[in-house]
Amino acid sequence: MNLFTCQWRPSNYDPKALIFLCHGYAMECSISMREKVEYKNQRRFLLGESMGGAVVLMLHRKEPTYWDGAILVAPMCKIVEDMKPHPIVISILSKLSNVIPTWRIIPNEDIIDRAIKSEEWREEVRNNHYCYKGKPRLKTGYELFMASLDIENNLDKVTLPFIIVHGGGDAVTDPSVSEALYTLAESKDKTLKLYPGMCHALTSGEPKENIDSVFSDIIKWLNERVSTS
Repeated sequence: MNLFTCQWRPSNYDPKALIFLCHGYAMECSISMREKVEYKNQRRFLLGESMGGAVVLMLHRKEPTYWDGAILVAPMCKIVEDMKPHPIVISILSKLSNVIPTWRIIPNEDIIDRAIKSEEWREEVRNNHYCYKGKPRLKTGYELFMASLDIENNLDKVTLPFIIVHGGGDAVTDPSVSEALYTLAESKDKTLKLYPGMCHALTSGEPKENIDSVFSDIIKWLNERVSTS
């Protein structure tokens, strides 16, 4: 299996900080030994979107003091109730996933309409052959469900500075759980931004003015914390 990674660096000035982006199933922090030395005094931020938000929270719990902050974009802290499998189905999946882990038989609806408001972006995602649209593998689906339960039960273990940006009309990840994370987290520096009427894909599936508003809030939050380092 292959994992695509890439990185961007300013061409005319030194970076203010390092941001590690995570969207979906996995995260790769790709940085060379030379860069580790070059950027060793830079602050390190995680940015996780949707399932990437779940990975960010788990990375933080693994190394609580390593990261300087996190940007959580519609994080998957819990599966919304109408998308959650029945307990009997979960029990069957847990057994089958150990026998036939790679079978793509988990039923799932097309969430593109749920996640993306802009029809133009919906079509772009549907036509993008790099975007997986099939049924999840058994083991993948089971592990994602168990991870969401683990995160939901450990919201009070979060201690790093963070900002959550979440659409008030999100039908994929529940904005009320982002509110619970904001309330329960032990972090001293925490911010929650809810955008009424906006959907799940805040940084790519909304009209341009909405996307610009979300990025403006994220960049403002980052600049304020980098300037104090």
